[in-house]
Amino acid sequence: MATPHLGAEPGDFAPDVLMPGDPRRASRIAETVLDDARLVTDVRGILGYTGTFDGAPVSVLASGMGMPSISIYATELFRFYDVRRIIRIGTAGGMAPHLQVGDVVIANAAHTDSQMTALRIPGIHYSHVPSYALLAGAARAAGVGDPPPTGRRRRARRSKTYVGPVLSSDTFYADREATNAELVAHGTLAVEMEAAALYAVADREGGEALAICTISDLLFADESLPAEERELLFDRSVQLGLAAFASA
Repeated sequence: MATPHLGAEPGDFAPDVLMPGDPRRASRIAETVLDDARLVTDVRGILGYTGTFDGAPVSVLASGMGMPSISIYATELFRFYDVRRIIRIGTAGGMAPHLQVGDVVIANAAHTDSQMTALRIPGIHYSHVPSYALLAGAARAAGVGDPPPTGRRRRARRSKTYVGPVLSSDTFYADREATNAELVAHGTLAVEMEAAALYAVADREGGEALAICTISDLLFADESLPAEERELLFDRSVQLGLAAFASA
């Protein structure tokens, strides 16, 4: 039976779901990564597909933008469609000075300024963390912690993958330089708009979740990825997510 926001039928979604924000990105993942992908929902233009990857069923569904939107779709997936694991494939603004555009951040925690969390468990500062199994699987696939390659020749820098906290903010256009500096001093790597809500919904619904974000721009420098390069670099986050599903 379809839900208010998803037109799919029972069994249409796989237990594992990749969740980009943009519906067009969901279509691109379905077309270029999944085998035998079929459209299972298009309510309100939020596109969802189910296919296979290396023989295992996998779905991809857009989340829209912001914590309220991803909370709706993640809740319906976990509660009504027997989805067990969701990995957000998104973008983030780099806050830590060692980050460069094109790097990937696997979020091992998500701070937030959202009142959604303040209202979730009154009087408690709820901690937003991902599934350890998914986190470990993605980190292993990325080679996080592996020794750097040896060799005398200097190589051009390639995009790197980091594991660390992110800030999930309700505000995209925010003037908070002092706050950002304190967050960076406390180890925060990047800012985005969905991970905290996804982690909370997964906890509440008994599921598992992870956010893997490509750094699309920097808060401390006038630098951002062109749209076409952004799409290509998303492939790395998708592959890390699929590897996490396979190994967790």
